[in-house]
Amino acid sequence: MKSKQITQRILLALVLGAVVGMATRNFLDQDSAKQVAGYYSLLTDVFLHLIKMIIAPLVFATIVSGIANTGDTRAVGRIGLRAVGWFLTASLVSLTIGLVMATILSPGDGLHIDPNGPNAPVSGVEAHALNLKDFLSQVFPSSVFEAMAKNNILQILVFAVFFGFGLASVGGQAAGGLIKLMHEAVPVMLRVTNYVMLFAPFGVFGAVSSVITLQGLEVLVTYGKYLGGFYLSLLVLWGLLVTAGRVFVGPQIHKLVRMVREPMLLAFSTASSEAAYPGAMEKLKRFGVREEIAGLVLPLGYSFNLDGSMINMTFASLFIAQVTGVHLGLTEKLLMLLVLMVSSKGIAGVPRASLVVVAAVLPIFHIPEAGLLLVFGVDHFLDMGRSATNVLGNCIATAAVAKWEGELPEGREIRENEDE
Repeated sequence: MKSKQITQRILLALVLGAVVGMATRNFLDQDSAKQVAGYYSLLTDVFLHLIKMIIAPLVFATIVSGIANTGDTRAVGRIGLRAVGWFLTASLVSLTIGLVMATILSPGDGLHIDPNGPNAPVSGVEAHALNLKDFLSQVFPSSVFEAMAKNNILQILVFAVFFGFGLASVGGQAAGGLIKLMHEAVPVMLRVTNYVMLFAPFGVFGAVSSVITLQGLEVLVTYGKYLGGFYLSLLVLWGLLVTAGRVFVGPQIHKLVRMVREPMLLAFSTASSEAAYPGAMEKLKRFGVREEIAGLVLPLGYSFNLDGSMINMTFASLFIAQVTGVHLGLTEKLLMLLVLMVSSKGIAGVPRASLVVVAAVLPIFHIPEAGLLLVFGVDHFLDMGRSATNVLGNCIATAAVAKWEGELPEGREIRENEDE
């Protein structure tokens, strides 16, 4: 099936999900609607489980194959350093945009919502002490099987790097057989991805119909200024990312943006960056990025380069401060930016990572922690935009690193419209 056809079906599922969700919410009582929403979300759960089934073997096979075939430790180190340099810069820019836009737009001013009211949602998000010790313990796996079972991309990447260099250094017929097996596993997993993507419209339908059934569209009116300001901030970030891509990659960056529309739409519809990982890997390959580079940079990006999540941290923190009447001066805002910059790098693999960091930072600036519930009420709608932005940022970052490595020469033929 062509990529365009899948995109059209996802868009159709997005619209149908909203219509069905509103109909379910309006024609059923609250308890029945909640039960039906559970069945809608089952479609999404099945799709995301299928995606997670693919990610671990795809990441592992791609990295091991690339390193074992080259055996160049210096190249791997150089690629890693360049990627981390881009990630840190992008994180700082994203946090700054969120801070500046929240200050200018002031989405929380005049919004009177009691975070301790009777209808306040329960977030289930607990603040964690984010420190270097916890971060390092997350990076290095105690068991590769546990890392794969939990789909911890960063830990899988670390083991794959060691395993790849081990294969390259051992040599011999046995190692050659394993290297060939890893190399041949990549196209097989990409083909499996194509099969799984056939179920994507059902997953999108389930995600949208479920959240609309439970929350309705009324919540968008109440939080209209906040949602509008946040998505405006994302558009500003998208513009800067594409501009940076044009500077470092060249005019072909616009082709890349067109090519990754489908993974971005999938991430937006399901509010899951993971759902777009296999598709993003395939699009980068067709763009001309060598598998070895995409296989190393993209997993790193999924752990360290969550641009959409970064912008949400400062925007949400200032929004909560504004709603709860806590005034923050320029000094406090800059300090908050630095604290978030450091804290955000210790949350790899933590569910709802941006909210966890916000929960940890609020008490530092004497902002009521209950205010987190205000953003949690519409977090799914925010997460849709965050997820799509994370995909775009990681794809541009991977293309930039590939360009620095000389892997995107001018005139390379890009198979943009090839069938899936």
